[in-house]
Amino acid sequence: MPNEGTVTAITAKRLTLALFAAGVIGGAVGTIAVEHKDAAAAAVATAPASPAPVAAAAAPVAGNPAGVALPDFTQIVAHNGPAVVNVRVVGTTKVSQRQMPQFDEDDPFFEFFRRFQPQQPHGGGGRGELVYGAGSGFIVSPDGVILTNAHVVRDADEVTVKLQDRREYRAKVLGSDPKTDVAVLKIDAKNLPVVPLGNTRNLQVGEWVLAIGSPYGLESTVTAGVVSAKGRNIDQNGVQFIQTDVAVNPGNSGGPLFNTRGEVVGINSQIYSQTGGYQGLSFAIPIDVAVRIKDQIVATGKVQHAKLGVGLQDVSQGFADAFKLQSPDGALVSNVERGSAADKAGLKAGDVIRKVNGQPLITGGDLSAIVSVAKPGDKLALDVWRDGKIVQMNATLANAKDKPDPSSRDNLAGGDNGAKLGLSLRPLDPSERNQSGIAAGLLVEDAGGAAAVAGVQPGDVVLAVNGKPVSSVGQVRDVVRKSAKSVALLVQRGDDKIFIPVPIG
Repeated sequence: MPNEGTVTAITAKRLTLALFAAGVIGGAVGTIAVEHKDAAAAAVATAPASPAPVAAAAAPVAGNPAGVALPDFTQIVAHNGPAVVNVRVVGTTKVSQRQMPQFDEDDPFFEFFRRFQPQQPHGGGGRGELVYGAGSGFIVSPDGVILTNAHVVRDADEVTVKLQDRREYRAKVLGSDPKTDVAVLKIDAKNLPVVPLGNTRNLQVGEWVLAIGSPYGLESTVTAGVVSAKGRNIDQNGVQFIQTDVAVNPGNSGGPLFNTRGEVVGINSQIYSQTGGYQGLSFAIPIDVAVRIKDQIVATGKVQHAKLGVGLQDVSQGFADAFKLQSPDGALVSNVERGSAADKAGLKAGDVIRKVNGQPLITGGDLSAIVSVAKPGDKLALDVWRDGKIVQMNATLANAKDKPDPSSRDNLAGGDNGAKLGLSLRPLDPSERNQSGIAAGLLVEDAGGAAAVAGVQPGDVVLAVNGKPVSSVGQVRDVVRKSAKSVALLVQRGDDKIFIPVPIG
């Protein structure tokens, strides 16, 4: 179904803070998922170069002696508005599978959903019903190539694009990438207005930006604000979103985000909300990511994503102290898939990747973002901090569709046996090793003091301390004795491996 809005319902009462897709399906608000990849350099037919952007003029503020001017977006709207489209979708879903929001009558959104959600058919038993959705998009090629969100057209049977001059076209979905939430549409038309595309590298926090779209079906609606932050990692898919305070609501999904030069710098995609409506935090997919996806789809009809094969964490100050780093920067490797690109490159749990292709990493999300826009086969030059020094490694990225080795999880060999940490530890017995699949490690029988505060729990298995595998209490003591402020414990908890920094008390 075109579930741009058929989300697992978000009632005002049971609502936890959530990210909702900024789109409408029969008026319903929807959640969203995301991912990506780099692209082959093809474009459709004879797509000419991007048009020259029209910049915003400065509008003086009355009574402001300092002469600080606010941007005047009228020229941008007049020039680029005709290239922003309304996207309507129709799909079919089974009643038995449908998940519609359930609201109490005193809920402020009860009347909204009652009026706009698709009507339940009589009977049931898995019969299909029509579901309607809506979103926004923008034309990037005069022969009818359009960018929008993948969640806008997900499961759509029919897609209709409506231009600002009221012309309507049946659209074909050339391709869709749920990981990055980018979709490419094509309509049969020529000499269409197009938007100029910018880049996010030059976008500054605090810079004015403008959104054009169809919130709640209100076509050609303009809202403005500033860039609140860049590089927001709000999901597990590697997209580093642009955060703004531009008012974005259901129906804005897939619409363009312009800078003051009249260039598209992002695709409006998600909002942070307790109600399903705008609450001050909006997120846009960087246009650089969207163009790479678009180019792949136009060239091949599909998108390939790369994979390094590591679990990553950010480097906190505690980790920096434990690994003797001068600053808490980099991507901490918590797990390596056996047989993966990372494994073949020689990476190990406990390594801290400081640079990729000469580019410094601040967080683990920075590395995820680099991999997310790369292609299988691309090579990465890694600067890795290991045992107090930088080691150079080279990795050739694999295809994200490749299945990991089921036995791949990098199982590191591994009274008062951890007093400074507040831990009671013992080696795993043979039956525990067989049952867990862990070759060696120390079972946490009790956690107190600094370790408990840091998050270590009874039942965890300590695999390594400061990147050194441990299988005996004596090994833990030796590492702790040589550490000044804190230690980094690599802990297995269920199927997950996580690093936990613990101050030494």
